Amino acid sequence: MQEDSSRSPTYTVPCDDYVHVVEFSPFSSGTPVSLLAYGGNQYVVVGTCQFQEEDMDVEGVEFNVLRAFHHELRVDALAWSPESRLDRIPTIRFCTAAADRKLRLLTSDLQDRHEVKVMEGHTSYINHLVFEPTEGKQIASVSDDHTCRVWDLDGNENTTLRLRSPGISVCWHPEEAFKLMVAEKKGTIRFYDLVTQQAILSLDCGQSPLMSADWCLTNTIKVGAVAGNNWLIWDITRSSYPQEKRPAHIDKARLFKWSRANENLFATTGCPGKICSQLLIHHLGHPQPVMIGSAAVGSGLSWHRTLPLCVIGGDRKICFWMTEM
Repeated sequence: MQEDSSRSPTYTVPCDDYVHVVEFSPFSSGTPVSLLAYGGNQYVVVGTCQFQEEDMDVEGVEFNVLRAFHHELRVDALAWSPESRLDRIPTIRFCTAAADRKLRLLTSDLQDRHEVKVMEGHTSYINHLVFEPTEGKQIASVSDDHTCRVWDLDGNENTTLRLRSPGISVCWHPEEAFKLMVAEKKGTIRFYDLVTQQAILSLDCGQSPLMSADWCLTNTIKVGAVAGNNWLIWDITRSSYPQEKRPAHIDKARLFKWSRANENLFATTGCPGKICSQLLIHHLGHPQPVMIGSAAVGSGLSWHRTLPLCVIGGDRKICFWMTEM
């Protein structure tokens, strides 16, 4: 937890406004570039990025805006659909959550066709959402209303899972479309079978509130979370209690995300302080963080699909940190 080794971002991209959420698409765009969306007060910008680590002709980062979408109010969470692609007929599809307790499914061909489908049903704040990753025909969302809801793309609620406390994070199994992980604020993480709508396994933090949890999609026996100022890691084949637990942030921890490029790499962020948010990148074999970064009023956290690189939103910019594998 040393403060002095803090690193400034590897790359930054300027933005017009404060960035509240930022998400790399976890899916291939069908082209060499990655899709990235960031959003804030009444807007979402979708663009492509490429880094010098991927293409020697790029200096640092090359970011191109594809489209800016008007969004009725501030974007609080965003998820990409696997149907978003740039080869053949370009299609952009993503879903947002906002403080009016509604999901908005946005679909665009980046030319004339632009559709917004509003999905209503949650009765309190929506904390997180995710697309079914194989076909993208379903969306799961979790809320302070103590539910996880699964929707089709027409906005019909197909499944409602009743939780025992607010739903904080939701993850879908990368291959098995009927397996869902739901993390609750009181410190429980459950895995559900969507066919029977029953919990098949549960994990316990041993503390609350749980602020964020993530399923390691490159090795699905690993689950990680942050609660209090600790990060916690489970091996779900061994125990319902964490295999490893360490304090990371001086203030409360806010987000936990596994790298998509390396199953031993993960990042955590601290709750935004008065000036800075701390980003820590950890490697499971190392007792100390392998990298410490800080971003002025940072918000959001997302990993690149193939590079050991993560992004955070900030005040009129997005910041990228590259780390070692």
